[in-house]
Amino acid sequence: MANNNQQDPLEHLAERPDDHRIWRSGPVWMASDRRLARTVGRPIAGFLKVEAAGGIILLIAAVLALLLANSPLSDAYQGLLGTTVDITVGGLHLEGDIAYWVNDALMVLFFFVVGLEIKYEIVSGELRDPRRAAVPIVAAFGGMIVPAALYALFNAGGDGSSGWGIPMATDIAFAVGVLGLLGRRIPSPARVFLLTLAIVDDIGAITVIAVFYTSDLSLWWLGAAAAGVLAMVALRSVRVWSMSLYALIGIFVWLATYESGVHATIAGVVIGLITPARPLLERGVAQDYAREAIKDGVIDADELHRYRFLLGESVSVAERLERQLHPWTSYVVLPIFAFCNAGIDLRGGVLGDALTSPVTAGVALGLVVGKIVGVSAASWLAVVTGVGRLPDRTSWSMVVGLASVAGIGFTVSLFIAGLSFEPGSVMESAAKVGILGGSLVAAVLGAAVLILSTRDVDAGAGAEPAEVTDAARS
Repeated sequence: MANNNQQDPLEHLAERPDDHRIWRSGPVWMASDRRLARTVGRPIAGFLKVEAAGGIILLIAAVLALLLANSPLSDAYQGLLGTTVDITVGGLHLEGDIAYWVNDALMVLFFFVVGLEIKYEIVSGELRDPRRAAVPIVAAFGGMIVPAALYALFNAGGDGSSGWGIPMATDIAFAVGVLGLLGRRIPSPARVFLLTLAIVDDIGAITVIAVFYTSDLSLWWLGAAAAGVLAMVALRSVRVWSMSLYALIGIFVWLATYESGVHATIAGVVIGLITPARPLLERGVAQDYAREAIKDGVIDADELHRYRFLLGESVSVAERLERQLHPWTSYVVLPIFAFCNAGIDLRGGVLGDALTSPVTAGVALGLVVGKIVGVSAASWLAVVTGVGRLPDRTSWSMVVGLASVAGIGFTVSLFIAGLSFEPGSVMESAAKVGILGGSLVAAVLGAAVLILSTRDVDAGAGAEPAEVTDAARS
């Protein structure tokens, strides 16, 4: 993935706050020697640079939501999420509660960043090798088919049969959060494996929603969304580089996808995947311009704008956007999402009734057992048949751990549950309990397996696990 842990340019300057060769009129607040900056500002900034910080904040938000939903403040919590927000532009009217807008609008930003990361890896990273990309793609299909089949074993022909799509999905937000909590012990290629698997998995789940759970799919709006994507591709081909123009078209693509009846977050993934991942200029050319500017010594506003553009275009658009947006998605978007979606009320006998329901059993076992069996078996089949190879520094035990983490269903699973069953019905409650319980078990089990499979591996040093044989990666 693109590097999100680059050094802050103020970090080393903070050690020299009184050096007037650097600061004309004193350092900026964050780099100063003031007590608040030293004891609060820089420690918080340091925490936010730790990879696990996003996962910790996400987990806190999810736990807080669950506690509120099962406390005397439950009505206030549900009332907040149920607050209706209306947007009217001319003859276009959009309406939904806060939870709905978070899932369909705010989360688009996260899926856009995920699309950027995948595109970067395809062009410049781990997925340049088609054989490496093939395994997580095949694994994603196994992770959809087996859970759906396992759910059908419990509910075929019954009232809950329509919920077969619930355990198919992987919640990228929580899956990435679990890996974030594990820190650098998880090798980057293994992270890319899970990210690719989750993207393909969610695209598959959203396709299922569009085909099997969408009764009012608008082909006109879907065609309009496709036209918007094609317009962005055409503009890129003629080297139009105006970010504002692409942003306006991106908003239109999201709106058209939203109106089509397809889950709107898919628009973020698609736009991320078509974003240029190669720089406009060779880095050497930009460096020559920078040396020229330094040599001249005097830079006016116009020259500064020109040099900033040239230097900026020596880094790909995908990498720049991913670096700019990643902190917002990790520390703002995902915690808000978790707060709005993790609050499931388990009181009033809901938990007891759900434990005896085949819907709960089908969902929970599909997310835990189905994902592990489906992802692991499909990965093994892809490697054995020569379709692809395991990622570097990734053992088979690590694949099992990643497969378990892929069983965290949440977002799309909850969405499909709402489409499968009558809102507020016993079966919908049973499905939500299954999603909550199955996702929790999948997260804990996956984290435990990953910790055990990497305890003797220094992921940062690039060591190869003993289990990864040459045959397995060939």
